Amino acid sequence: MSLRTALRQRSTRARRLAAAGLVTATAATLGVTGLSGSASAAGSGDPQAIAQEMIGDPAQFECFSNIVERESGWDPTATNAESGAYGLVQALPADKMASAGSDWKTNPATQIEWGLGYMNERYGSPCDAWEFWQANNWY
Repeated sequence: MSLRTALRQRSTRARRLAAAGLVTATAATLGVTGLSGSASAAGSGDPQAIAQEMIGDPAQFECFSNIVERESGWDPTATNAESGAYGLVQALPADKMASAGSDWKTNPATQIEWGLGYMNERYGSPCDAWEFWQANNWY
């Protein structure tokens, strides 16, 4: 299985858990322990936790985080008033993220999935994208 396929499957699972809404809270109420990281991350709604879980490799996460911090400040609704770029990874045009899921406007996991795919396809990895970003102040 390719890395992209594995990330897509993990992201799909995370979106389903996030869509369910109260996964973590419900599990705690029922006394369920030992939730997988993706369930906890998706339930938290914290984009950084979701990205860490989806990316796995700490070095690649750091590179991804460096870009997202500069592009959107980890705000999934960040919008560039001049260009219309949108979301965590500032996709342009924004609706390109629909290829990762119809909830791209509101779901950080969908935006992260699309951003990882973009970085991997265009640059080879988030760290290669970060290297380009440092040289050009965009990616």
